Amino acid sequence: MNGEGVKRAIVIGASSGIGQEVARLLVADGCLVGVTGRRSDLLETLCAESPGNYVSEAFDVSASDALARLETLIARMDGVDLVVFCAGTGYLNPELEMEPELDTVSLNVTAFTRVVDFVYRYFSDRDGGHLVAVTSVMGLRGSGPAPAYAATKAYQINYLEGLRQRACKRKESVTVTDIRPGSVDTAMMKGEGHFWIASPRRAAEVILRAVRARKQVQYVTPRWRIVGLLLKMIPRGVYKKM
Repeated sequence: MNGEGVKRAIVIGASSGIGQEVARLLVADGCLVGVTGRRSDLLETLCAESPGNYVSEAFDVSASDALARLETLIARMDGVDLVVFCAGTGYLNPELEMEPELDTVSLNVTAFTRVVDFVYRYFSDRDGGHLVAVTSVMGLRGSGPAPAYAATKAYQINYLEGLRQRACKRKESVTVTDIRPGSVDTAMMKGEGHFWIASPRRAAEVILRAVRARKQVQYVTPRWRIVGLLLKMIPRGVYKKM
């Protein structure tokens, strides 16, 4: 990683799951890593694993002061080269209860947009940096059991593509990577019938390889790209009956 110029990184949503494992691997690779999350006790436990290699700032990315807290963390680290956005939520909601849908939109769309915009502008102003965000294979098509989750992940996928196009047209040195997991064994994965399930550590390893290669899109694990291609090919009339 350091060979690619990354010395300082921030992982947003590092208190558990994929984000926590990404943070651990970045530290193992010699980076100073800033970690954020809502649960300060979990961040403290993570930081205690390697004192001096983590800088923590506990906050909720949906809160009104989230950008100020992120800016404070960047200042404490004397700048940052890589930001990995792992925060997210989703619910199986076949009954279309309103609260879970709006909660998903609040984090996966509103908070995501505010933070990603802030990070992109930061890297653009300093003439370089790498923005990575975890979306989902589910963002490729709609989902009856989880309508808001699939829709918000589609928003994220298209938003990141828009930022890549912007960077290209304006010749800005900002790399934008879209990480699309299939099934990863985290607390957010609910229900049965999952296949090709990866551990958070395995997912993090794939993500770090994608960062090193400065990929635009990376499926986690790579064979989920097959599922992605198949999903795009299914006719609407067939898909709605599945």
